[in-house]
Amino acid sequence: MDLAKDKLELIEKIIKNDKKFSNNEDLFDDFFNETCKRSLGIVNIVSSEAALEAYLRKIAATSIISVLKDSGRLKRTKAGYNTLNEVRFEENTLSYTNTEISYDNFNVIITPEEYAIQNDTLNQISNVISHIDNEEPDKQYLQIYKLRYDSGMTQKEISEELGLSQSEISKRLFKLMKKVKESFNQVEL
Repeated sequence: MDLAKDKLELIEKIIKNDKKFSNNEDLFDDFFNETCKRSLGIVNIVSSEAALEAYLRKIAATSIISVLKDSGRLKRTKAGYNTLNEVRFEENTLSYTNTEISYDNFNVIITPEEYAIQNDTLNQISNVISHIDNEEPDKQYLQIYKLRYDSGMTQKEISEELGLSQSEISKRLFKLMKKVKESFNQVEL
């Protein structure tokens, strides 16, 4: 339990040091719960404290943005994220404070072989996406992938960001994922 407590304290410290936490202290519970929920899978996998802290910083940053967007305090524009002057409180708004997280029975065991397989899989996906992007640079596959899966943007947000239609973004994501899947199905003889 001490290990989990240390990780919870680390998450709290990271959230409070994030620049978006300022003027949004009332949403700390939402930030904390969302960050904990998103980091459950990674906490016991990463053995290096420095790597864990780096992962948790990234997860906390995306969690804070997500909570701020859902609470109506942040809006994505072409120039980046803009805070909204007015804060709306409605009865039916999405709330993260009702999420309950328990660490008592949480125990993920990953073998070195599973870790190596996950690492190889991520490397293969990265290589395939880079190769596809190099073959057709005008299609912006790598940028679309990063906006969708690293930044967590919706297809609509990506279409506004890149000046393309949402259906075109959808087609390109589908084509990209199809090519990645095909690369995994190829068997070298």
